[in-house]
Amino acid sequence: MLRHEIRPGRAVAGLVMLALAGGYAADAAGSWRVPWTFFLPLFFGGLWLAATVTWVSYRMRRRRDARNVSRDRTSAPASSRGSQAMR
Repeated sequence: MLRHEIRPGRAVAGLVMLALAGGYAADAAGSWRVPWTFFLPLFFGGLWLAATVTWVSYRMRRRRDARNVSRDRTSAPASSRGSQAMR
């Protein structure tokens, strides 16, 4: 199986949308009565939370990659002798 990046912002957005869908389903079934305006702050708050989680994970990934690049640059360069011998 191919490895892929973990995208926690998408997971948060998906969970928020599932919760909203559950709330709408409960309202439609009559087991929960709430005004439709109740769902708007939840929707926009969930989008804001997903965007914040995405931004934080992006910054962490960039920081990790920058640290790995700087660590690679401090190591000794690879020998070029082998490539010259093959010519």
